[in-house]
Amino acid sequence: MPEHYADPKLKIFALNSNKPLAEKIAQEVGVELGKSSVKRFSDGEIQINIEESIRGDDVYLIQSTSAPVNDNLMELLIMTDALRRASAHTINAVIPYYGYARQDRKARSREPITAKLVANMLERAGVDRVLALDLHAAQIQGFFDIPVDHLMGAPLLADYFLRNHYDGADTVVVSPDHGGVTRARKLAEFLKAPIAIIDKRRPRPNVAEVMNIVGQVEGKRCIIIDDMIDTAGTLTLAGQALKDAGATEVLAAATHAVFSGPAIERLAAAPIEQVVVTDSIQHPEGTQLDKLVTVSVGPLIGRAIKRIQENKPVSPLFENRFTK
Repeated sequence: MPEHYADPKLKIFALNSNKPLAEKIAQEVGVELGKSSVKRFSDGEIQINIEESIRGDDVYLIQSTSAPVNDNLMELLIMTDALRRASAHTINAVIPYYGYARQDRKARSREPITAKLVANMLERAGVDRVLALDLHAAQIQGFFDIPVDHLMGAPLLADYFLRNHYDGADTVVVSPDHGGVTRARKLAEFLKAPIAIIDKRRPRPNVAEVMNIVGQVEGKRCIIIDDMIDTAGTLTLAGQALKDAGATEVLAAATHAVFSGPAIERLAAAPIEQVVVTDSIQHPEGTQLDKLVTVSVGPLIGRAIKRIQENKPVSPLFENRFTK
């Protein structure tokens, strides 16, 4: 464990969404997790109790708003209210996975912008700062009127691929759609590799249809990069399209492993050799996928918390590699 952190005013608390990741973050920072309890009444209402004094402290609250999304979001809001009423100096919401991020605009008439609503709720509850990881759309940072530190998963994923020699001209980084080109280009810069783009049409939510591939993938090792894997329909079709176009090997990488619905079954059957994700979302026990590789974001978030607490920039974390 790293040397105990010198600032006694820094406290880290974890709610129920991802306790293992919270433990890794606390270990990296050099503090023990704060003592609190989260209980439920028989009708499902959430009761939270903070079991130590946090008066005047800078509190970092770890909670991914992953499935069950609404329960985890309510836990975060209620805990924030408890911290504010207990006189915390600052409340910093550390949200490795920001739920509702895909509802970030009005695509049709009379639709809500739920990502903005969630931002409003967090601010109104009393959050002073948000630390997030690979938001679905970078402009979500602008939904907040408080500081937002937006970390990137690409350096961590790149480190895995570099250590396993997936780099250079023989490797192609593939964006599964036009919207992910910036993300693909960032990973490609780390790997010193070219990029390709899959042009697809999505006729309805969670259904993707691959059209064609822009770029040279024949005879190449291809890495499909996305911010999240939800039902894995896009990845399955993309993997098959790349194989049909002559790719020798196909890998998939994403920061957030949502894995809803038939995702595990699809990935197991897909022509993809490895699926590389982070632990921003905790999966239920019994989730089995032999080709799954998990890279921890605990050290990255822990270092970001220390930099924020010391009033140092977090931008150096965008470039360096963290795991050894």
